[in-house]
Amino acid sequence: MANKDVLFEPVTLGNIKLDNRVGLSPMTRTSATPQGVATDLMVDYYAKFARGGFGLIITEGIYPDNTFSQGYFDQPGIIDDEQIKAWEKVTDAVHQEGGKIFAQLMHAGALSQGNRFVNDALAPSAVQPKGQQMEIYGGKGTFKLPKEATKEDIAEVIEGFAKAAKNAKEAGFDGIEIHGANGYILDQFLTDYTNKRTDEYGGSAENRVRLLVEVSKSVREAVGKEYPVCIRISQGKINDFYHKWVNKEKDAEIIFGQLGQAGLDFIHVTEYEAWQPAFPENEGTNATDPASDGGPTLAALAKKYSKLPVIANGSLHDSEKAKEMIEKGEADIITLGRGALANHDWVNKVKNGEQTDEFVAEKVLSPNAKIKEFEV
Repeated sequence: MANKDVLFEPVTLGNIKLDNRVGLSPMTRTSATPQGVATDLMVDYYAKFARGGFGLIITEGIYPDNTFSQGYFDQPGIIDDEQIKAWEKVTDAVHQEGGKIFAQLMHAGALSQGNRFVNDALAPSAVQPKGQQMEIYGGKGTFKLPKEATKEDIAEVIEGFAKAAKNAKEAGFDGIEIHGANGYILDQFLTDYTNKRTDEYGGSAENRVRLLVEVSKSVREAVGKEYPVCIRISQGKINDFYHKWVNKEKDAEIIFGQLGQAGLDFIHVTEYEAWQPAFPENEGTNATDPASDGGPTLAALAKKYSKLPVIANGSLHDSEKAKEMIEKGEADIITLGRGALANHDWVNKVKNGEQTDEFVAEKVLSPNAKIKEFEV
């Protein structure tokens, strides 16, 4: 009976066929060299998940340029030949285990707390980020006050994503995920209180989503029509965990509607608990299913307004909850973070009816493989 579970049905995203509907969520590890080169430890790390049955693997955030994008020391990049060749070892190892792997391209923006190229941080506006830097990422104290991006800076951000996407394709990745979530620069443009611009990139939701759309189109042009490209979207952030979009479902309609026309193959949405209503205070108002308790999930809204396949992420290591999201049509694939860290072979275990291990941070923390980001 377990073998017939919807989680283990093959699925096609863009032009690639996945063996099942369970993926590895991107989780920053900062296990690269100081020069941003992927290590043998990383080769083994990603290969383990492919060997454990995960149909899709999404990497930790990779910085795409040599100016403002790097967020953490020892974060991997994909901007030069040495970094590309190191990533080739990772993609080869995953492919040898029968898996597919996407490169997540990430520009940290105002939340950068370790950049070997520049001292300043870049943001849509010169707004002090909330919260404190995370010591587990090697940071300490408040974030720097970022400088407001000029039009030239914005053009460089777009160009950086496009060039990095071409490099990732050269390195053997099966697709690209653009990191538009969790409070990093694209999400900073999307968020009302971090984006105080008065030009075409600020103000209305249509303007605030503009950079995400332009990056998506630029990446699509760089890698060609047949190469899979997606974007990750969230409301919560690493420094503002419970943030909600100010205009609720109206913002979701605009954001996902625009992204649905940006040349993407699918959208990856992440919430702390993916099955919960995106805007619980609505209590059914404007819900995709008016009879539902509290309104639609963010995944359901993404699917409704983008008309694209959706990956859902957020505490879905309970296989019944994961299965339910797919059966209800709210998601096509689910991704795991903590559940995968506790069980590199989560897919094989669940498929075979075996007990999975609970996530315990102390068991997976080590000097060489630190957990840096959970499902947000």
